[in-house]
Amino acid sequence: MSIAFRRAVIVTLLAVLVPILAACGGAAQPQVVRETVVVVQTAEPVRETVVVEQTVVPEPEPSEPEAGGAFTTPHPVLSDINVRQAIAYCTNRPELIASVYPFLDEEQQAGLLMDTFIPKSHWAVNNDVTTYPFDPEQGQALLEEAGWTGTPIRANADGDPLALSFTTTNAQFRQTWSAVFIQQMAACGIQVIPTYAPGSWWFGSSTGLSRRDFELGAFAWVGQTDPAGRTLYACNQIPTPENNWEGQNYMGWCNERASQAIIAANNTLDRDERIRQYAIVQEEFANDMVSLPVFNRLEAAAASNRIEGFIPDPTEYYTANIEEWTLTDGDTVVLGFTQEPATLWSLIESAAVQRTVSFLLGVPAATTYSYDYQAKAQTELSTIEAGLATNEDVEVTAGDTVWNVDGEAVELAPGVTVIDVNGETVVYESGTVTLKQLVVTHNFVEGQVWEDGEPVKQADYELAYAIDCDPDSGAVSFATCQSIASIDFASDTSYIVTYHPGVQWPTYFVAPFSPYPSHQELSDGRVLADVPASEWSSLVEIVEQPLSRGPFILESWEKGQSMTFQANPNFFLGEPEVKTVVVKFIADTNQAVAQLLTGEVDVLGTETLGAGAEVETVLQAGTDGDVQAFTIPSATWEHIDFNLNIR
Repeated sequence: MSIAFRRAVIVTLLAVLVPILAACGGAAQPQVVRETVVVVQTAEPVRETVVVEQTVVPEPEPSEPEAGGAFTTPHPVLSDINVRQAIAYCTNRPELIASVYPFLDEEQQAGLLMDTFIPKSHWAVNNDVTTYPFDPEQGQALLEEAGWTGTPIRANADGDPLALSFTTTNAQFRQTWSAVFIQQMAACGIQVIPTYAPGSWWFGSSTGLSRRDFELGAFAWVGQTDPAGRTLYACNQIPTPENNWEGQNYMGWCNERASQAIIAANNTLDRDERIRQYAIVQEEFANDMVSLPVFNRLEAAAASNRIEGFIPDPTEYYTANIEEWTLTDGDTVVLGFTQEPATLWSLIESAAVQRTVSFLLGVPAATTYSYDYQAKAQTELSTIEAGLATNEDVEVTAGDTVWNVDGEAVELAPGVTVIDVNGETVVYESGTVTLKQLVVTHNFVEGQVWEDGEPVKQADYELAYAIDCDPDSGAVSFATCQSIASIDFASDTSYIVTYHPGVQWPTYFVAPFSPYPSHQELSDGRVLADVPASEWSSLVEIVEQPLSRGPFILESWEKGQSMTFQANPNFFLGEPEVKTVVVKFIADTNQAVAQLLTGEVDVLGTETLGAGAEVETVLQAGTDGDVQAFTIPSATWEHIDFNLNIR
């Protein structure tokens, strides 16, 4: 997903629940992938390039559906698979990477390459697909076969030049790598004319991408632990005037085998079957070359040489295992942030800095390393295979509450659209329809206690469900809550969730709620369990000084300066070897890097480092042996879509 493409981000994230839990409890929240790009342009535009000035493009009113089957006419150039594959072969992706990340060595640059829409380290990746290494001779041969000949710009038999428009944002990062891409295409005889449009137009709700107003279009998606993808690659997700522009399949790609597989992958909870179906989609995606994966964006992190056990990861925060860190010298670690958390309550705050801190004070039900899940507060993932979940066929009829295709709990009535037991989308008319119903048992590790020594108990989980699902809590999303038919709180270490018929969350095996300290006495004399949800966002004991059940206890928070944490002697996994953690707020990234190199700061994570000169400085320090420096292929990946149709 494009980082700027807020609409697409919201749609996709609502379909994927990534379990990053509250400091002292709370519902699972979508993982936030943060990346800041600060790039200096390193390539000059070619003479043939036309650069559109950054003028404001007015957004038209949403259009009415057009008659006559708009976007059903094949594109005169891009509908030819030979041309699309030729563009892929003529693209030197390592050179594109080098244009924006010149400080990386060849091995690091190669680590950012992708061949499908799923990152190479993902559990669902298919590595046995057609690949397109840089081979301009092969690309030119395909163009010749397609009837495009001559120099310097190829033309067809009618004399039409091989010229294509290229649209992306006016961000310097994309102008830099696209200038190199344009030169590469020119070398193969393809003229590419770019439009560098304001993001407000390119990602507008009724302009740019959403109206398929491009030939070649560049932007980014954000990969998730669960690959999802139905709205991106299914045949029925191609936006057209006739369907009121619904869907995110902007290429107009309709490959029946791939479409059936992407739907099947999102309508089963069997991991092996999902892998098989995603393999089919990736195979067809690569064969048809409808979207060229350019590269994963770069993230970087650094740590002092005296820290052991530091694990940066593209889909998990580096503090997720902070209780395992050890030090070769001293007992204090200083983390450098250039942004201060607005609150410590994860239910209402999703910034990366807040999530990084939350792991000091809480324990997630599961971690999300390397695009997958690992049980932590749970005894194990609550999978069907483990015998902790069932997904039975149930018959429903008019008046029953079901989960519709729009992700809403509704009363079944004529006209309601649901996904039936066979994964088919059906419109209910009358009688009965058979849906799947999930029932999941979540078991938690025994011995968890709050920092005051009070054991975590059933009432704490009950309070979490009550608060997180209260409309007055201020939660960002209630999708999980609304999908639940009932919860049976069976004991101090277990609860059973029954979902509405039709709910098929891919991450059903991760517990949706983590405990709050129901016993906690507040400064005004009340007990936390008695405080209405509407007041929680203003409670000091929730937003600024939460009771910890994690590896550390918050000792102090000097706004604008620092936060200080001390090791929790009551932590259920044992008191950490690191005794003090200081989070230091530093206004400028370059200053933060300077303090890392002088030893005033021990850790700079991806939430602090950008991708410009400051990263180059850190990586050089890593090469010199002064610090541990890590480059991470982020979950965000740049790509070029080919629009297969014209109006």
